Amino acid sequence: MNESANYIKIVEWSDEDQCFIGQCPGIVGPCCHGADEAQVYSELCQIVNEWIEIFKKDGKPLPPPTAGKGVVKKLLDAA
Repeated sequence: MNESANYIKIVEWSDEDQCFIGQCPGIVGPCCHGADEAQVYSELCQIVNEWIEIFKKDGKPLPPPTAGKGVVKKLLDAA
């Protein structure tokens, strides 16, 4: 399993920016954007992998995982 799978990745449409914006809470905030949702997700995954490598190279611990914490259920329950 790729370590980035431990982190939720979000790609959402921004009415303000008129494009999709990608971010990975815990790793990196809004960091990529574009008109194609799948392309933004792909770029986001690459960015997350790069950040994980930076953490390791700098000898810093990875942030706590955000995936598998029931986040989706919590979001659905709040809606």
